[in-house]
Amino acid sequence: MNTPSPWWAPHRHADRRPALMARNRIVAAVRAHFAAAEFVEIDAAALQISPGNEAHLSAFSTEALGSDGARQPLYLHTSPEFACKKLLAAGEPRLFSIARVYRNRERGPLHHPEFTMLEWYRAGAEYMELMQDCADLLALAADTAGIGTLRHRDREADPFATFERLTLAEAFAERAGIDLLATIDRDGSTDRDALAGAVRRADLRVAEDDTWADLFCRVLVARIEPHLGIGRPTILYEYPVSEAALARPSPHDPRVAERFELYACGVELANGFGELTDADEQRRRFTLEMAEKARVYGETYPIDEDFLEALAIMPEASGIALGLDRLVMLATDARHIEDVIWTPVAGGAR
Repeated sequence: MNTPSPWWAPHRHADRRPALMARNRIVAAVRAHFAAAEFVEIDAAALQISPGNEAHLSAFSTEALGSDGARQPLYLHTSPEFACKKLLAAGEPRLFSIARVYRNRERGPLHHPEFTMLEWYRAGAEYMELMQDCADLLALAADTAGIGTLRHRDREADPFATFERLTLAEAFAERAGIDLLATIDRDGSTDRDALAGAVRRADLRVAEDDTWADLFCRVLVARIEPHLGIGRPTILYEYPVSEAALARPSPHDPRVAERFELYACGVELANGFGELTDADEQRRRFTLEMAEKARVYGETYPIDEDFLEALAIMPEASGIALGLDRLVMLATDARHIEDVIWTPVAGGAR
């Protein structure tokens, strides 16, 4: 088997350079877009006490050495979210960050251990406003790249079209014949056996040790995600509260949360929230997430107590994270995320 040339080989760099230059133009256009809307750009520190407390996010750990030799465990952040929310608490009403972030156990055509996250937050805004922000950004990226269609492999989406909008309940009913909300109680607790029965009737595998969350993800990946963002971008919204650890419950149905994801060409691009500001509830959710992490991976991460203290005074807000590398991929028809990263991390088979 032939080993691919390294990214710095002149002939390979020449092939990658057009997409990389398009990346630079898109990043510059994004910065100008947010500046024109009176957002403040912030630069979040990558080293944090906690990398986040979501069960299936894996971090890179390190430690700081004091002059006396004392050791302090630290992590590279998986998102600038905690830092951004602390600045919302400090009084910044609109902010954005173009941050290098780090996630372990993630590498493939759409995943890289170090990648670029675009996050932005609006104090006092409903989370639906972020959906329009997404529409503006997809159109901006397409205009900047000089294209009329987003592409990934054999799939296309019109970045200027009105977005399709589907709730999770609608998607489960249409694509799998499953009444998702019938398996969720009013207090947000879930009925694993009810969902397992529905999943079996949908001709999908159910293992004895599958949790409700495992079954939810299996249906989402097998029956729903492949159909999202085809022809035009899709907003998938109103996630179950158990699948939205950082989002506030919906005011019209406590079984679901103010969370949405954006898809184009079958690729997940962004994850947005009406932000949870109840510090006690956030602590409870983090504790549950870390219990699940311990069960699956045998490890946990500390809770950032400063974050919870800041959350108690943070104003109502909405925020979102968008994978900037993935957006550039769709705007340049790149097949692999490393084709749009200037200096990919060594290792990993292509």
